[in-house]
Amino acid sequence: MKSLNISYHALLQFLSSHTNIEGLRMIVYIDMDDVLCDFTGAKNRINSQYPQMGFPQSQFDFYRRLEPLNGAISSVESLIASSEYDPYILTAPSIHNPMSYTEKRVWIEEKFGFHFVEKLIICSNKGLLKGRYLIADNLEGHGQNMFEGELIHFGSARFPGWASVLKYLRIDTSIL
Repeated sequence: MKSLNISYHALLQFLSSHTNIEGLRMIVYIDMDDVLCDFTGAKNRINSQYPQMGFPQSQFDFYRRLEPLNGAISSVESLIASSEYDPYILTAPSIHNPMSYTEKRVWIEEKFGFHFVEKLIICSNKGLLKGRYLIADNLEGHGQNMFEGELIHFGSARFPGWASVLKYLRIDTSIL
């Protein structure tokens, strides 16, 4: 019989990202634009007022001023409070605005507090990360299609909003 050559750390990483054993919570990555905040609505409003702009997301303070989507803040707070899940914000940077890194970080602090800033990951390839779930509005474009866990397609017929996502994750939806 062959013996497995696997480190204790590697085993814990695998278990924590794919199961829920006592003391280990399942990792959930949450996209920011159009999952937590209304990126498209803000972009469309600015484009209708200033059609020549083209990329309103390139403007200073665009990301920091985005409005949260209905139920987004309380839903993430429920995931934070859960004993089942370990949520992280996983967002791609804007190639049109190098300040997007700072503005997205400030947005997270303003909405969830300084303690949650360490749970912000800014990465252009979401398929590089390991976890149980990725909640994203797009199925591809930033490596979502290569994510090894389960992709929850936010805004789809099955998951039109936060209530359906929380119900699927078996989180109390009475908060919404």
